[in-house]
Amino acid sequence: MSVMDPIADMLTRIRNGLLAGHPVVAMPGSKMKTALAQILKDEGYIEKYEVAAEGSPQGVLRLYMKYMGERRERRPVITGLERVSRPGRRVYASKREIPRVLSGLGVTIVSTPKGIMTGARARKLGVGGEVICKVW
Repeated sequence: MSVMDPIADMLTRIRNGLLAGHPVVAMPGSKMKTALAQILKDEGYIEKYEVAAEGSPQGVLRLYMKYMGERRERRPVITGLERVSRPGRRVYASKREIPRVLSGLGVTIVSTPKGIMTGARARKLGVGGEVICKVW
């Protein structure tokens, strides 16, 4: 099956997995998805991730979801995911225009010439780029 927007597919799989309460979400892997997973792990939104070389040439990316609370009151750490730039409408921002999410409580993920990073790190390095998504 051909996916037109693999990043939106990744975010949708994460969103659906969290709503269903799954501990692990699996998807086809890629370098960009692995970079996004690394940022989510570094920012504390997921427990860990792994890339397994099963079946497909790029492997399978598995994200281990993170939840708060005890068994009955268990809530996901990620409360929202939003795709900003998409194939039909690319959104670029300079270092001064990178959006803040919930006054700094969330994370903006930006693709810059220096790699994929958070909006705060891009501002610190003084680079802009394509705004991929927002996570909170």
